[in-house]
Amino acid sequence: MLGSLAHGVSKINNFLEGEDSIATLKAFAAMGVKINHQTGGKVLIEGVGISGLKKPNGDLYLGNSGTAMRLLSGIMAGQNFSSILIGDESLNSRPMRRVTEPLTLMGAKINTQSDGTAPLMVNPSKLNAIEYKMPVASAQVKSSILLAGLYAGGKTCVIESAPSRDHTECMLQSFGYTVKANSAKVCLAGGGTLKACEIEVPNDISSAAFLMVAASIAKNTEIILSRVGVNKTRTGIIKILKAMGADIQIISQSSDNLEPVADIRVRSADLVGIDIPPELVPLAIDEFPVIFIAAACAVGTTVLSGARELRVKESDRIAAMEEGLQKLGIDAVATDDGMIIKGSARFKGGQVNSFGDHRIAMAFAVAACNAKDDIVIEDCENINTSFPDFVKIANAAGMQIQEI
Repeated sequence: MLGSLAHGVSKINNFLEGEDSIATLKAFAAMGVKINHQTGGKVLIEGVGISGLKKPNGDLYLGNSGTAMRLLSGIMAGQNFSSILIGDESLNSRPMRRVTEPLTLMGAKINTQSDGTAPLMVNPSKLNAIEYKMPVASAQVKSSILLAGLYAGGKTCVIESAPSRDHTECMLQSFGYTVKANSAKVCLAGGGTLKACEIEVPNDISSAAFLMVAASIAKNTEIILSRVGVNKTRTGIIKILKAMGADIQIISQSSDNLEPVADIRVRSADLVGIDIPPELVPLAIDEFPVIFIAAACAVGTTVLSGARELRVKESDRIAAMEEGLQKLGIDAVATDDGMIIKGSARFKGGQVNSFGDHRIAMAFAVAACNAKDDIVIEDCENINTSFPDFVKIANAAGMQIQEI
């Protein structure tokens, strides 16, 4: 996104060849950005400047990517042409008012469906800077407002009730844009410019989480995960697993484009149930499906609360995990905003439904590392949205996954 709005040619290395990322490339190509998507995870983007996007010939289709739709809403609100943002069935069912309402306060003209979902119709408008206090911590909402702030007159500020991911702030600075941030507030002034740069994308900690849990619950296992992004706003998964007794070590650390990266060693461990600290919930919100798998293998009871956001992801992840865990013999009880899981020695085999959710599918694949019999997972195609090499990498690490 920022490469498209920058001046010059940006080079991206280690680009994720997932369907969500590719849908984003296609959306900007449809708006006149020249993108050279090479093999080996390399992408060259000839930026058109903040005001250089052109009206697409049709709707901008974003597949399953909630990140793309919510962030792009902020960018499209500042354009001088109309656009329609649309996704697949899952994306079109997710709530969008959390983004469209603050953008409307900035003067954006965005229409949702009657229930607040996509498709989104975005019409030209003059944006004004605002100071917005977030009711719930959300990096996607924060980022959408900041990206709209590029087009707004004055200084746009977002005040957070709790820390959320700060990748957008880091990336803006990598592209030469001034951002002022502290632990509770982030601000930028509109009317600046972005300068092309070279980006080395860290390996994704949300994807690494599946292998962290797999190594923790399997017997006599040790793995090293290389160049994983360990941004402090993303390491909730590591802190939670360590609190459960996981043997996880950071064995080297460096930095790329203001993003810290590290090699992580994980060994088998005897896990224990915990009450998950509320301050870690927003820092691990995407990792909870696989955290539930760890909890199911732990001695004692694990309690999660304050995670109602899981109800409106690619699936209702609380309900989906409760159903699947129970089918595999685990005492798991959903609450309105979390889960109570009593650990067991091992999963029994069985058949579970991922409800088309990539993280649910991969979480139950990890469960097979500590199962008495085979686990069959239905509806797994959406793994390709975020981790297309999951089966290959997991099998190389010693898991035994067969696609049928």
